[in-house]
Amino acid sequence: MPRIRNWKDLIFFRHSADVRYSHIEALFGETGRNVIDWALIEKHFQDLMRVAISIKEGRLNSVTMLRRLTSNSRRNEIYKAFREVGRSVRTVQLLRFLADAGLRRRVSAATNKAESYNGYTDWLRFGNAGVLASNDPAEQEKMIKFTSLLANCTIFQTAVDMSQVIRDLIAEGWDITAAQIAQLSPYITEHIHRFGIFATDSLKIRPPAFDPELAGIDFSALELAA
Repeated sequence: MPRIRNWKDLIFFRHSADVRYSHIEALFGETGRNVIDWALIEKHFQDLMRVAISIKEGRLNSVTMLRRLTSNSRRNEIYKAFREVGRSVRTVQLLRFLADAGLRRRVSAATNKAESYNGYTDWLRFGNAGVLASNDPAEQEKMIKFTSLLANCTIFQTAVDMSQVIRDLIAEGWDITAAQIAQLSPYITEHIHRFGIFATDSLKIRPPAFDPELAGIDFSALELAA
C-alpha cells in the first residue's frame, strides 16, 4: 500500500453514475461524471488476466507490455480497460487511507523506512555523486547489487554493535524496553568511515558468533501493538 502523494489533487471515481454520497460527494466531482466503465472491464477481462498471468510467469516483460499498451493508446481498448481497473483500485485505496488512521500510520511508517534506506544507500554510494556512468545494463546491475551488498554489510555490523551496547547497558542495570529499541535505526552513518581505515592487522581477528537474542527485554507487547 504505497503512500500516494498529493492525493487531494487526484480524481475519485464513482462505481455508478446514479450513486450519491452523504458526506464525501465533493471528492467525486460533478454528479454523473468520473464513473468506472465496468462494461469495458468485463468485455476485456480475459485479456487483462492473460496479460497479468504472462507477467507473473515471466513470459512478458512489464516494460514491453506498457510500451505496447500505451502505443496508440486512444484506440487501445485493453489499455483503457487497465486504466479503469487502476482507477477503481486507486479510489478504494484512497478511501481506505482517508477512513483508517491506523492504516495511514502503517503506510507512513513503511514509506519512511524505505526512504531512509534509499537515503542510506545514496550516502554510501558517494563516488561520482552516485551517478551510474555506464550505459551497459550489466554494469548498471552490478553497481546496484554491489551497493545493496555494501549496505547490507554495514547495516548488519551496525545492528551487531547496537546489540552489544544494549547488552552492556542491561548489564549495568539500565531498564531497556522494546518500545525504546523500536525507535532505533540501523541507518546511522556517524560511525562509518566512507574513505576507510586501513589496518590490516585486524583482519586476522575472528569476530565472535552473531547472537540475535537480547535477553531481559519483553518484545511481546511490541508485537501486539504492531
